[in-house]
Amino acid sequence: MNLKGQRVVVLGGTSGIGFATAEAAAARGAEVAVVSSRRAGVDRALAALPGGTVGKVADLADPSRVRAVLQEIGELDHLVFTAGEALDLMPVATLDLAAARDFFAVRYFGALAAVQAAVPLIRAGGSITLTTGVAKDRPGPGWAVAASICGAIESLVRALAVELAPVRVNAVSPGVVRSPLWASMSETDRQAMYEGVGAAVPAGRVGEVGDVAPAYLYCMTQGWVTGTVLTVDGGAILV
Repeated sequence: MNLKGQRVVVLGGTSGIGFATAEAAAARGAEVAVVSSRRAGVDRALAALPGGTVGKVADLADPSRVRAVLQEIGELDHLVFTAGEALDLMPVATLDLAAARDFFAVRYFGALAAVQAAVPLIRAGGSITLTTGVAKDRPGPGWAVAASICGAIESLVRALAVELAPVRVNAVSPGVVRSPLWASMSETDRQAMYEGVGAAVPAGRVGEVGDVAPAYLYCMTQGWVTGTVLTVDGGAILV
């Protein structure tokens, strides 16, 4: 998994899975750039990542800003998109369509806009790795919006892998991971969720961001993988 001399751009790379991926790529010799919507998050990430890491601030729901930031960064080898807020349960009976559209704005259309802007900048042998989730595989009540977004990303990956070849396009599909994604929950509720999910999956625990980051590195470095969704969920979709 040597990435020496390659440029990896992680959109959403200042916390959680994105930061763990940026950190892992840097440890393998990559020149890393992280992009987030919050300056404070970018500053924290830059303080923790190796010297020479690039940090940019951009509203990832704004295609023009995403394009401008990627052009500032310049040529790249691997684009990773991990951005998105926690998805709320939305029962159909009380569904807030405006909120549902907002979730799609970053997680789906933000990813699509980033791909469109990045394609002219990706060097030979490069890749794109998006992020989906196991909600598409085993949705429960209230997960119509979350499952739809995850399913849309999976379909997008397969279509882009054909259209953008030889650029490789894949996605990682994490299960529940202990990360800042759940920071809006109370500590009690968050811990209860971790314990409940962990007890239910074959692995016997929820994931850590360090469990998932290697999957993104695999997608970057495995030159014969494209159009694939790599599930890293502790066996959640089996039960």
